[in-house]
Amino acid sequence: MTDPFVVVGGDAAGLSAASKCKREDPDRDVVVFEKGQWVSYAHCGMPYYVKGEVAGLNDLLSLTPDDVADRGIDLRRGHEVVAVDPDDQTVTVEADDRRFAQPYGDLLVATGAHAVSDPIEGAALDGAFTMHSMDAAAALRAYLTPPDQVDPTEVDGEFVDRARVERYAAMEPPETAAIVGGGYVGVEMAEAFSAYDLDVHLFQRTDRLLPPFGEAVGEAVADELGEHGVTLHLGAEVERIAGDDRVAAVVADGERVPADVAVVGIGVRPNTALVEGTPVELGESGAIATDEYGETSVDGVYAAGDCAEMTHAVTGEPDWVPLGLTANRAGRAVGATVAGDPSLVGDIAGTAVVKAFDVECGRTGVVDHERARDAGFDPASETITAGSRSGYYPGAAPTTVTLTADRETGRLLGGTIVGTDRAAVRIDTVATALDQDATVAEVERLDLAYAPPFSPVWDPVLVAAKVLNGSLEE
Repeated sequence: MTDPFVVVGGDAAGLSAASKCKREDPDRDVVVFEKGQWVSYAHCGMPYYVKGEVAGLNDLLSLTPDDVADRGIDLRRGHEVVAVDPDDQTVTVEADDRRFAQPYGDLLVATGAHAVSDPIEGAALDGAFTMHSMDAAAALRAYLTPPDQVDPTEVDGEFVDRARVERYAAMEPPETAAIVGGGYVGVEMAEAFSAYDLDVHLFQRTDRLLPPFGEAVGEAVADELGEHGVTLHLGAEVERIAGDDRVAAVVADGERVPADVAVVGIGVRPNTALVEGTPVELGESGAIATDEYGETSVDGVYAAGDCAEMTHAVTGEPDWVPLGLTANRAGRAVGATVAGDPSLVGDIAGTAVVKAFDVECGRTGVVDHERARDAGFDPASETITAGSRSGYYPGAAPTTVTLTADRETGRLLGGTIVGTDRAAVRIDTVATALDQDATVAEVERLDLAYAPPFSPVWDPVLVAAKVLNGSLEE
C-alpha cells in the first residue's frame, strides 16, 4: 500500500487507533513507532504494583508485542519519530544509529505526556522517582524490598531495565519516604509506602489534597491519611530534594525533613515537541488542538491521548484532561475515521476516581465556582451526607456528595463523592447526567435502583440533587 496509517506512540491511544483501523480496513498497512520498549501498559496500576497488590509487571500489560503483531500491525519498538513533514507526508525516524523517512497517508500523534519534575531541584538524585514508567516502578519496588528477598533476574517484564533494578535491589530499603504533590500519584503512593511500614511525609503546595475534587473530598482524604500515620505538610512549598548522590531529605519552607526515598508527583505535561515547527496548532492548554474527529489543524494529521485536547462536556470549550479512558476512546475513534468510518471522539468531563486506603473519591464536570463563572455560569453548590445502604443493613457508611449547578438554568455542572462503601462508582451517575445536559431537577427524578444491600431508597446522589434543587428554587 502507498498510504499507510502511521502512528507515533505505542500506548493507549496509539494502539487503540491502530487496532481499530486494522480491524475495519484489514488491507491497509498500519505502522506504529514506539520510542521505548514497553507498549500498552497501565500507568494507573503502577502504585499498586509498587505496593505489592499487583504481582508482576506483566500484569499491567494490555497487549504484548506478539499480541500486536497477531493483529497485523507493524509495531517497531526502539524507533523514535523525530520530525514530521506535512508537505511531503513523511515522518523522520531514528533507530539503531540510522535515520530514515517513512511516508504516511494518515498520521496519528499519540506521544502521551511526561511527568513534571524540573521545578524540583534534586529530582534526579538516586532514590528520587516519578511514577510514569514501568522501569521506575520496578526499580522502586526493588528498593523497598530487603536485598535478601528480591532476585532482580526474576523480576518479570521482558523489557525491564534490569541494571536499574539490580542497583536498587542491592541497596538497604528506605525507612522514611517523602512524596511531593498531593494529587492522584501522591495519595496512591502514600498508601503504597505505608504498606512497607515507612515513615511517610506528604508535601502539598496548597492547603488541600486532591484540589480538583473539592473541599469535602480533600478533608476526608487528609483525615484518612493521618489516621494511617502519614504526616501531611499542607501549604508547604518544596524547595529542593537534598542529598549528595542519593536522597537524604526534603527541604520545604526552610524545614529539612529527612527522607531516604522521594516520589515527585506534581503533574504531567503533554509531549508536543514532535509538532514544533509544523503547522500543527497547539491549544491554550499547551496540548495539541483537535476537532471533533481528533484531527489537527493539518489535514490527515490526528492527535489523541495525553498529548491532545478534547472538548469539555460542560463548558463546550477545548480542555486537556490526560486520563486512560479518554486516550483509549479517542484513539479508537481516530482509527475508525482513518479506516473510512468517520467517528466522533466524544466529549470529556474529567471524570476520575481515586482511593486513599479505605476512602473512595470521585469527581466529574466543573465543581470549582471560579472556573464555572469563567465559563459563563452562575454556580451554586450543596453538600450532603447520606447512607450508602439502608440504615438497618450491615455495611452502611456515610457518603458525602457535593453537586454544583447553574442558578439560572438549573443545569448540572459537576459533582464530587467521597465515602468508604462503593462511593466512587456512584460518580458515574453524575457523569452520565452531565453528558445529557441534565438539570438538577431531572437528576432528582432519576429512577435509580434500590435494595437494602446496595442503596437506600434515596441514593446519596438523589439526596444531593433534591437538596440542591430546593435551594435553586428558593
